[in-house]
Amino acid sequence: MNAIRVVGLAGAGLLAGRVATAAQPVGGGGGEGRPLLWGAQAVAVVTHAAPAVAGEALTETVLTQPALSAAVRAWGGRLLLKGMANLEGLTLEGGELSPGAWGEGFVDRRHPHTLLHEVVATVELGRGRAAASLTVGKGFAPYGTDDPMARPFVKFPVNHHLAQIPERAVVIGAVRYGPAALEAGVFNGDEPEGPHDMPALDRVGDSWAARATVWPGAGVELSASHAWLNSPEHVGGAGLDRRLWSAAARWERQAGAWLLYALAEWARADELHLSERRFGFESVLVEGSATRNGLAAALRLERTTRPEEERLADPFRTPRPHADVNILGRTRWIIATLRVQAGPGRLAGLHARPFVEAAYLRPTQAARPSLFVPGEFYGAERLWGVSAGVRLDVGSGHGRMGRYGVALPPAARAPEHAGH
Repeated sequence: MNAIRVVGLAGAGLLAGRVATAAQPVGGGGGEGRPLLWGAQAVAVVTHAAPAVAGEALTETVLTQPALSAAVRAWGGRLLLKGMANLEGLTLEGGELSPGAWGEGFVDRRHPHTLLHEVVATVELGRGRAAASLTVGKGFAPYGTDDPMARPFVKFPVNHHLAQIPERAVVIGAVRYGPAALEAGVFNGDEPEGPHDMPALDRVGDSWAARATVWPGAGVELSASHAWLNSPEHVGGAGLDRRLWSAAARWERQAGAWLLYALAEWARADELHLSERRFGFESVLVEGSATRNGLAAALRLERTTRPEEERLADPFRTPRPHADVNILGRTRWIIATLRVQAGPGRLAGLHARPFVEAAYLRPTQAARPSLFVPGEFYGAERLWGVSAGVRLDVGSGHGRMGRYGVALPPAARAPEHAGH
């Protein structure tokens, strides 16, 4: 995609947010009790990966995470309608250069998410220390941790398809008593096949997930979840099933002028045929950030195994859907990523936050023998990645992405709570 198209799409997305300002003065900015909240964001980023494939370095410029979001409260605050349009299908047709990323037919490039990323309705009722909620729509299954788009880094971790289950047609019930909550939901197991894809409604209910969360205090959140996905790689349900586990500890607290955040998570996915385990993938991730007066520093450490599938003539693409026999091996990725962000400044009325992310990556064979040898494919045993750019946004943040209703902690109940 050329630079003119990138700039044009960025302007279109962010202009939509500014038009919302004129049309609806109660939006943006945040504030308890406002019936309508909206937001728009985009990240212009230059990425350099050395090497990217066969010893060759690559550099590219893209517009990633362009999104429009809105939330409407009604019925005395008991009903919340929430949605996000993700325009990556227009700006990331060839994916985003990101060594280690995989899923939905892309490899070493992050795939674009669907244009309708989320649209859900949540009804919540409570009495005393007890509360319950019901969520219906297209969104996140009650499993794992928040979408990386609502966390400090621009580049997604390798474990995105092990630690979250997004863009499904979901029905989620949740109950809460005091500092503890339990969620359970059913959804369709199939993953999107492209940015214009919608969930297979005839498969809703073939997969399920459950998550338990407790908030013991002092900004701490502890959770554990389990999910069963019916053949996520095949719309018709003819492939391997996937069984997932996740455990996480999250901490966020304001300490004087500092906003502190930390997350530690473990995730595991087994792929099964006729209930017998054929492949296993595991991830451990720790990340944290400290922000003061707009200046933020963040560090992420990750150790994740991923499948290696047969690649097409384009080394960044795999057959979709893949045949089970095309799993050539498993690669373990060890990645350390450091991020520094300044701002927010102002650019044409928008918040502008320039940033730099630097990553050290070491892919190795998780099991031998393997038909895929990382050192031979990439031309080096150690890889480097550097990303620099600016995050542009206007209005309210989308908040915690991956939780609904009573499963949200009290500090994040208002949709204007920013996740960045």
